[in-house]
Formats: sequence, C-alpha cells, structure tokens
Amino acid sequence: MSQQIETSFKVQLDNRNRSTVIWRAILVAPVAFFASSFTVDTWDNNGNAYSYGLLVLPVILALLFRGTYPSYVLSFNKALFALVNRVWAYFSLLTDSYPSIEESDAVSITYPDIDGGKSLSRGLPLIKWAMAIPLYIVGIVYAFYGIVLIILGWFSILLNGSLPDYCADGIVRTSQYWNRVYGYAILLVTDEYPSFNL
Repeated sequence: MSQQIETSFKVQLDNRNRSTVIWRAILVAPVAFFASSFTVDTWDNNGNAYSYGLLVLPVILALLFRGTYPSYVLSFNKALFALVNRVWAYFSLLTDSYPSIEESDAVSITYPDIDGGKSLSRGLPLIKWAMAIPLYIVGIVYAFYGIVLIILGWFSILLNGSLPDYCADGIVRTSQYWNRVYGYAILLVTDEYPSFNL
C-alpha cells in the first residue's frame, strides 16, 4: 500500500454551465480570497513577501524535537488543503459546483496513517524540500501540460457544453501529482518519495 496522499475529484463532464465557465476566474475570487486569508505574510530585508498558509514550521519542530506530528496542526492542514483543492477543482473546470468552505464530496483526500508522526523520520523534514527539487522541476512541466488542458477544456465547454475525458484526466492526474509532492515536502505526512509519474 502506498504511503502517499491520494486525491480523487468528482468530475463533471457533461451538461456544463457555459455562462459560469466564461467568468470562472471572477466567480472563484471570493472563496479563493477566503482560502488565502489563512496565509501569513512575512517580509525579508529586500521587501519581498512570502506567504505560508499551511503550518509547516511547527510540524518540523515537533517532528525534530518530539518525534510527533501534532494532531491539531494535522487537522488544520488537512482542512485548509482540502479547501484549496476544492477551489482548484472549480477553477480548473473539473466541476460546476461552487467550492464549499465546509467539507464536501467534490474532493476526497486520503492521507497515509502517520500514527501521530511516530512513523515519520525525525530529521528528514529538514531536507525534504531540497530532496523534492527534481519533483518540482518535473511538476513544472506537468503544470504547463495541465494549463494547456484547462484552456482546451474551457473552449470545449464553451462550444460543446462538455469537458473532454482527456482534459479531465490530465487535469486530475496533474493535481494528484502536485498533491503527492505537497504531502511529501510541505505537509510532511509521508517519508515515501513520490513517483514522477502522472
């Protein structure tokens, strides 16, 4: 059994709402703003802003010094990560259902059993971000592929009222790939290195 984050999206292929697709980026703004309100902005000496929404530093410190993943931090990260994925599913045309700020069945994310973090390495969280650099590079290529599929899907929905299977499949697989990378390098819920496959 894989120890990676597994994500499934409820995809709507037919009977799409053409009018909401035209204005999708504007319609998603309120809930995207809500999700982004959980970020904390920090500034460096050069005036550059860095935003962090998911709680990463407390997890690193807890794993390093206590060997546990705090349950309340895991709960927060799971809820925020699910919200971001619901917003993404709506924005990337996988569904016409407006993203709920509460838990919904539009996106299902299954986390590996981390047993309070006791099954996770204590020192590995310090270097996972660096070990994931090859994953980021491959992920950028996949992201461009996903953007092309979103554009093709957008035109298809406008013209035909349906999202082609190949577009939905590619967008879902790209999203699943990035979720596995986030689970490894950012959420720190697994020590198993993610596959490079879509």
